[in-house]
Amino acid sequence: MNYFKFYNKEDVLSLTKIRRYETKLGERIQVVKEAEQIELSIRQSSAKYVLLGIPEDIGVKANGGIGGTDSAWLSFLSSFLNCQSNDFLEGSEVLLLGHFNFAAIENVIEANAQDADERTEAYRHAVNTIDIAVEQIIHLITQNNKIPIVIGGGHNNSYPCIKGAAKGYYKAGVIPIAQINVINLDAHADFRPMEGRHSGNGFSYAEADGYLEKYCVVGIHENYIPQNVWMDMVNNPFVDCITFEDIFVHEKRTFLQAVGLATGFTEDTMCGIELDIDCIANALSSAQSPVGISPVHARQYMNFVAADSKVAYLHISEGAVQLSDGRKDPGTGKLISYLVTDMIKGMAIN
Repeated sequence: MNYFKFYNKEDVLSLTKIRRYETKLGERIQVVKEAEQIELSIRQSSAKYVLLGIPEDIGVKANGGIGGTDSAWLSFLSSFLNCQSNDFLEGSEVLLLGHFNFAAIENVIEANAQDADERTEAYRHAVNTIDIAVEQIIHLITQNNKIPIVIGGGHNNSYPCIKGAAKGYYKAGVIPIAQINVINLDAHADFRPMEGRHSGNGFSYAEADGYLEKYCVVGIHENYIPQNVWMDMVNNPFVDCITFEDIFVHEKRTFLQAVGLATGFTEDTMCGIELDIDCIANALSSAQSPVGISPVHARQYMNFVAADSKVAYLHISEGAVQLSDGRKDPGTGKLISYLVTDMIKGMAIN
């Protein structure tokens, strides 16, 4: 697998703080037994979920954003592995696969691009390489009827998650055609024109290529919807959205009613679950905002959609521990850890 580092038990335990009389998720979580036989290891694992990281910010930079989304994965993983293994979440239901490393691509671009325009074009070209690598892994996981949990990187990775899951579940005979639905809790639609791949158009490409059937965005901010994107969405019967303003300013519906509308809209087939960290007020991300939902709302969303959807995958994107402009928030990884555990617990209700 290109650009991918597989983890072994030693890698996991090096991040797990062992304590007498306690058991942490890191002591229970599964890893691949044979790195040379990945598909066999995934297929034979008793785990329901396969966890992997995409610590990259190439897609964000390709969209003119602030780098740093490559910093969340390790922080999240350290927090997640040190959660308690208990009756609420035991840990062995998760197989920790590893993470992608696209640093070499980014280094080449930074060393050779002559100006900002050339750098942006190179980043957009590089996103295509990331798409292929990520899709391959997601396809492999889902064709063996496991649920990918994907953490880190820009929202550009929604496209290979959708494409890989649609193709994988179709191959497994779980869905009749290679199409899935998606719910996205996000301040932005990421439905921009197909001008070259970046973090703002993953869902546009997925729909145009026929892998995304229905798409619903919850909590989108009216101030950040380009008019052309808005028209594309409202004129498409397979796309729906509930704005942040309709929920929290005009109070046309409660937050959980909005999430319920999304799960109802997408209930006819398997559904990818997306959450962009920039939807949470003051959470560190490339598009950090003082206005947004609370961490508790995000946790409620995760639990609700997990319990009320046919989950195809979970993808949490855009979070950062440190941005390239110097801003830091060491709590981002722990926040993502809460969201992942909420999703797994919600799936247990389903």
